[in-house]
Amino acid sequence: MNVSDNLLTLADGNQMPQQGFGVYKITDHQEFVNSIKAAWQAGYRLFDTAQMYENEQFLGEALTKLQAPRSEIFITTKVSETNQGYENTIKSVKESLTKLQTDYVDLLLIHWPINTEFFETWRAFEDLKKAGLTRSIGVSNYGMVHLQYLATQAHELPVVNQIEVSPYMSQKPLLKFQQEHNIVTQAWSPLGRGKIFDDPTLVKIAQGKNRSVAQVVLRWHLQNGVAIIPKSVHAARINENAAIYDFTLTNEEMTIMDSVNKNHRISKEPELVYEFGEQYPY
Repeated sequence: MNVSDNLLTLADGNQMPQQGFGVYKITDHQEFVNSIKAAWQAGYRLFDTAQMYENEQFLGEALTKLQAPRSEIFITTKVSETNQGYENTIKSVKESLTKLQTDYVDLLLIHWPINTEFFETWRAFEDLKKAGLTRSIGVSNYGMVHLQYLATQAHELPVVNQIEVSPYMSQKPLLKFQQEHNIVTQAWSPLGRGKIFDDPTLVKIAQGKNRSVAQVVLRWHLQNGVAIIPKSVHAARINENAAIYDFTLTNEEMTIMDSVNKNHRISKEPELVYEFGEQYPY
């Protein structure tokens, strides 16, 4: 098994690579193209962007340059808060497809829950799927209560919830809830934006495995059944992040890594974004 063929089967029957490549904050054009090429060569097949990142057009161009069959590429994008609502969602997704130079995305996510357009945006997602503009539909940054509320009116439930998960924000109750409801957890910032690299507990485990802290943390995610989208613009790091399939963590090591959790977020609280209807200063 490797980064290319490690696939998860979603509740709708579609398959998704468990490990993908994130492009958050990669906005330099040439750096972007180089990063996608390096990720492809390292075996990555899932590429995750968002309307908010303002780089969908770069991803579309970079993937087109690869000249790879569309069926071998898994593309995710997310609808921003300002584009939510039934009509706005459909319009913005069609614009995203133009930028991405594709007829469909493999996974479409609501980037953050907002109270004003909560159900209408999901209704648009269901219709976009019926129209073939996306293969699968899911959400991002939804808490347990948002998923429960959505279930009261949804005709089909999200197959993925992309949330903040790292050793310092392990989210075990939400992971358990999602597993019970056949929702794949996908971790954004699975490495905690580097804030975990000096943690002595993680350093000790990494040294014992003769691996980097990043590698043992990504392996911890995989063994927890969590999908991951690590990001880097450096070819060496991109390759390092993909080289996590030739070792395993013991049950004891997994438990020790669980113990460093601090319930510490590096980004917004989803419930406050839901209430404000937008991402607040943080």
